[in-house]
Amino acid sequence: MAETRFHHLSLDDRRDALEVAERNSSHKAHLLEKDVWVVATLSVLFDTPFAGNLIFKGGTSLSKVWRAIRRFSEDIDITYDIRAFAPDLVSGTGEEALPPTRSQEKRWTRAIRARLAEWVRDQAHGIVEAGLSRAGFEARIRAEGDRLYIGYESLFEESGFVHPEVMVEFGAQSTGEPHSNRPIVCDAAACLPDLTFPEAHPTVMLAERTFWEKATAIHVFCRQERHRGERLSRHWHDLVRLDEAGIAANALADHALALSVARHKAMFFAENDAHGGRIDYEAAVSGGLQLVPSGTAHAVLADDYARMLADGMLLDENEPFDTLMERCAAIETRVNTSPLEGN
Repeated sequence: MAETRFHHLSLDDRRDALEVAERNSSHKAHLLEKDVWVVATLSVLFDTPFAGNLIFKGGTSLSKVWRAIRRFSEDIDITYDIRAFAPDLVSGTGEEALPPTRSQEKRWTRAIRARLAEWVRDQAHGIVEAGLSRAGFEARIRAEGDRLYIGYESLFEESGFVHPEVMVEFGAQSTGEPHSNRPIVCDAAACLPDLTFPEAHPTVMLAERTFWEKATAIHVFCRQERHRGERLSRHWHDLVRLDEAGIAANALADHALALSVARHKAMFFAENDAHGGRIDYEAAVSGGLQLVPSGTAHAVLADDYARMLADGMLLDENEPFDTLMERCAAIETRVNTSPLEGN
């Protein structure tokens, strides 16, 4: 029996198929549609000449690969292993491939930013566009700095929160380790077994490192007492889900990994707090982590979370914001009182 590919259907049939999938799952149809584009893009990226040096990371990896979070994650975060991307810079710097001084970090960052923008524009753009076209996905693709934006004509009315565009953000300032290879399928596939959907087989950062990356990013938000929080509340949701999945416990047991993340962020992502003091990442992962914001920062985060709920981004129950903050406070306490293992 010949297979029927989802993207070979007529527009009306695709729309009908996703509406059937919506009725048989916890996913809204427009999110199922974007998920197809996310997987198709990953499939192309990890079937390129440079695929061996790419690592898929971030919230979408937690959703699509580790199945640790219960929300729709719409963008793609990719690390190009710095050892392959800039071997001239990292030569002799050791396993973590970190610049030896702050002045060297600035030189590395300038060089990598310029090279990455050129690579995205001159190589990644054309290869991704051609790969999607061969697979039957006609898209409007543009390169902006270290990002590719893959726009598509949606089968559904735009919701306002989720746009018909997949953003691929590339970075090249780390090794992406630890990581492993994992398969990825479309969320609609289980509901529509008679159709064939895109699949991907990326190299993926382990979720324990992602836990520490998100926890330290949240710490920065809290210490900076930010007045804007657009599309940021998902990180708090992810942290609680990682705790439920047992991944947080594994991360807490690996203090060496936490310190590795802290050293990397201290070098490449130095930040000041609301009072102008330098944020100490190593202190944060060694008993000084803050996961619950206060004042205006708390209010703007609550507003962003409400908008995320309204658009159906959470696929199961809609956990109240106050409950989410209580659970983050509990994680904060555990992190700050846990024994420092793995040194």
